[in-house]
Parts: sequence; structure tokens; C-alpha cells
Amino acid sequence: MFTGLIREIATVKSFEGSKLCIKAKHKAKLGDSIAINGACLTVIDVNSDGFCVELSPESQKLLAIDNYKNSVHIEPAMMMGDRFEGHVVQGHVDAVGTVTLIKDSGNSVDIWISLEPQFMRYVVPKGSITIDGISLTVNEVTKDSFRLTIIPHTMKETIFNSYKKGSKVNVETDMFARYLDHLMSHKDSSTTWATIDHIHSLY
Repeated sequence: MFTGLIREIATVKSFEGSKLCIKAKHKAKLGDSIAINGACLTVIDVNSDGFCVELSPESQKLLAIDNYKNSVHIEPAMMMGDRFEGHVVQGHVDAVGTVTLIKDSGNSVDIWISLEPQFMRYVVPKGSITIDGISLTVNEVTKDSFRLTIIPHTMKETIFNSYKKGSKVNVETDMFARYLDHLMSHKDSSTTWATIDHIHSLY
């Protein structure tokens, strides 16, 4: 489990075949789970200046793989007792979104991202969403896209500053929205809102 708060901007040393090697200050251990641009990956090798993870062919098909070339967001998995910030992030990328518009609003930057229709149902106005591993709030939703408002600090200190129209990004929609949709679409006589509230409280 992750929070969507980036702990470090790391550098890609190499990406050959299925092995992605990262230069980072974070001292990883073999077998650790680390979210890289929002995708939960397993550390398979550790060296003096970083670590390596493995991306299966299936993962490479599902991720915005062009963003695994230069700088990447990394967040180690939460440990028991860690302070919880951001929102509940699983590190399971749902889809790849496309940046359709970037607009400087003076004290912030609005970024519009389009998403396939089957995933837009999980994007809720003022709800949470994870873009390339960063926990963000959805400010506006249309039929096929949504708007994020990014403060200057985030634009400067993340790979968001490399985005342009047409850029692809990893998107993880809100876990609770997915769970509620699943429960309601498979609703039977034993599923009530009280049951749903109880499940929600467990997280």
C-alpha cells in the first residue's frame, strides 16, 4: 500500500528487456515493493547507488512506458506505523491517460487528462486520483476527461514539468470508487449501504 506522496525523484540508469535500474538515495532491500511512477514493482537487485526492478511484458504494455527513461517518481511501500498522508494507493495502474491541455492559470497550472470511457466512471469530482504515482484531487470531470490543478511547487519538483500535450501518464483511479461500483453492480438482497459503509470504514 502507498499514499501517493512522492519520496524521491530518482534517475533511470538503464532499462533493458524487463530490468529497470534506478539511481536513488533510497536504500532498498531485495524483495521490497516500490511504486515507480505509480506502478508497484519488486526490487530484484540492490547496488551501491540504487536498485533494479523487473517489469513483465504485460506491465510494459499497460504502463506509460515512455516515462521510464529519465527521471521517475518513487515511493516505498508503507510500513506498519507510518504516518498516513495522501490517500490509499494500491500501486495498481488502471489505465494510461493522455494529457490533452496544459493551461497556466497564474498561481497554478490546469492539466486536462483524457481517459477511456470504462475508467471515467471511477473519476469523481473532488475525489482522489493518482497520476504517475502522485495523489491529486480531481477538480472537474467531463464525459471523457478530467481536470487537475497543480501548484507551482509540484510542477517544479516532479516530472509534471516534462508533460506536454499528448504525453501519456499512469492513472490509478480511487480504490473506493472501484469497490463501490463493483458492489453496486453485483448488488443482491444482502448488500446494503450499511454494509458498504462498514467496508469503507475498514480502510
